[in-house]
Amino acid sequence: MAITGTNGKTTTTTLIGAMLKDAGMKVQVGGNIGTPLISMVESSRDDGWTVAEVSSFQLETIVDFHPTVAAVLNVTPNHLDRYDSLMDYAAAKLRIFRNQTTGDVAILNADDEIVSSWASGLRAKVVQFSVKRELKAGLFLRGRELVSRTKEGERVLVTRDEMRLRGTHNVENVLAAMAVCLAFALPPEYLRRTIQRFRPVEHRLEEVAEIEGVRFFNDSKATSVDATMKALEAFSDDAGKIVLILGGRGKQAPYTPLAPLIRKLVRKMILIGEDAPTIEKELKKAAPFEHAANMHDAVTRSFAAAKRGDIILLAPACASFDMFESFEHRGRVFKDEVFGLRAFAF
Repeated sequence: MAITGTNGKTTTTTLIGAMLKDAGMKVQVGGNIGTPLISMVESSRDDGWTVAEVSSFQLETIVDFHPTVAAVLNVTPNHLDRYDSLMDYAAAKLRIFRNQTTGDVAILNADDEIVSSWASGLRAKVVQFSVKRELKAGLFLRGRELVSRTKEGERVLVTRDEMRLRGTHNVENVLAAMAVCLAFALPPEYLRRTIQRFRPVEHRLEEVAEIEGVRFFNDSKATSVDATMKALEAFSDDAGKIVLILGGRGKQAPYTPLAPLIRKLVRKMILIGEDAPTIEKELKKAAPFEHAANMHDAVTRSFAAAKRGDIILLAPACASFDMFESFEHRGRVFKDEVFGLRAFAF
């Protein structure tokens, strides 16, 4: 099984692995998620499954890579410092289906204009999912219910109230994961139990701490504008405002799409990294802002700006390599600063 997309890959891949394991299947999880696929060859077996997260960079050079089930979660502007255009980037993602045959399954996001346009051109059986509308066949969100509909009828698989994952984008991830597992006829009750206890993956809307009524969330993996939009949307129903830590090494994508959400939800922006001047230029009218020299300064300034009931959110919309070794390193430094702040506060 192979999973790709601009956002949600790791959460979806990890969730699929947990679902298969809970169903008693032999499974290994790797690829772009951390364990290289080549190192998993010897441990693979005929009676087991490998769940692989794959990136556009990896898909550029595939030759014989042939997933039995392949899913593309979404395609939004990213890595435009590497690709000539969004469609060039999308073409790399599309390669995940290159070697599939009529006996395989392709999972597509029906709400994504680019991804859904591929449905008629694939050899594999296509299963789609949607959070915006009911589908004649596929998986979709109806109210608070996540529903599967086939020619045999429909079934409520789980509800949003049972999920520990926050945000509509995570409903998409759950629908995609269930679509993959249902392709292997896994009993829906197993999937439901896994979803009920599945917590956010580290650095992905990970709740870190609460200090004096202010909650801190680490979404360091939000390395694109679209990912930061999804992070902000996940808190749209919360009573408090957001203090947003934003910035890093940009990817040549505009920040202006963030403006409406920032105007609505954000109390103050704390800007860090190489692209802070560009972010200031594009978003300075959306909310008050300050510049921070490093993560310690950013967390300190964020806490000073927050009020009880607010959320401090690290969702940078940028890569991390100007200040950190990786997005994981950035997230760990953020958490360490929060823990240090908590120790000082108490």
